[in-house]
Amino acid sequence: MATIMRKMNVISRCEALYRSRESSEQLPGLYHSYVLAICRNPGMTQDALAHTLCISKSSVARHLAVLEKDGYITRTPGEEDRRELLVFPTQKMQDIHPDVVAITKRWNALLAESFTEEELLLFHNMLDKMFDKSMEIVYAGGGSD
Repeated sequence: MATIMRKMNVISRCEALYRSRESSEQLPGLYHSYVLAICRNPGMTQDALAHTLCISKSSVARHLAVLEKDGYITRTPGEEDRRELLVFPTQKMQDIHPDVVAITKRWNALLAESFTEEELLLFHNMLDKMFDKSMEIVYAGGGSD
């Protein structure tokens, strides 16, 4: 299993390098996952964003502070719980969202170009199983320490 995870980590790092190379100077590739998640679900809480991206709450707070300072998001207290911060995209983020989606689609197409449709379907099914199991282990307390 370690070999699978090592390869997945390398693919993820390569994707980050690709996104940084392909993205505009104004928004580094590091923030693309935030753009995709926030534009898909405006008004989500910081905690929900951390859960969605599987990133620590402190890292999300730091990254959102940068995005807010640079005018990509606004954070407002929740109506029911004033301690919650809701994250909304600004027009500036909405303007770059299509570019981020295009970069992501190009990366996925490049990776998948040598696979048949059947291979891709099987691969996606296996990844879905691994994804579900990893979320169960981390967020539902399954597995052993």
